Amino acid sequence: MNMTINLSMALVLAVLYSVGFYLLMQRSLMRILIGIVVVGHGANLLLQLAGGPPGRAPILDAVGLDEISDPLPQALALTAIVITFALTTYLLALGYRSWVLVGHDEVQDDVEDRRIAARQKPDGAMEEGTAAETESSPEDTADSHELEEGRK
Repeated sequence: MNMTINLSMALVLAVLYSVGFYLLMQRSLMRILIGIVVVGHGANLLLQLAGGPPGRAPILDAVGLDEISDPLPQALALTAIVITFALTTYLLALGYRSWVLVGHDEVQDDVEDRRIAARQKPDGAMEEGTAAETESSPEDTADSHELEEGRK
């Protein structure tokens, strides 16, 4: 059985995946939702193309082995449809809740997490014992005192 994919389908898959992943990297939850849907359609098309040309039903002793279609890509495509539907409903609910509570669906940065991550220093560095690691600046000690006072 000769299983080849033509250039036009490869280009359609490339466009679907690239547009979907571009939309997934956006901050708007609606764009992320559309990106999930587009990537889901790309996955379904890829699975159907991987299944090869249409064939006969896989019933034993009815047809030859070279005429039978593979049911696995069809089952995987159905699974991908269900997963895409579940993610779509979850993101719709998340976007609606964000719209009701905040007034927009933009994902915001967590400023507090960034501030804490910037203050933490690793225990050991690749070049241990350098002067930059052993000396602590007055700002570092002031920041650590502020963090301790905030915890109390």
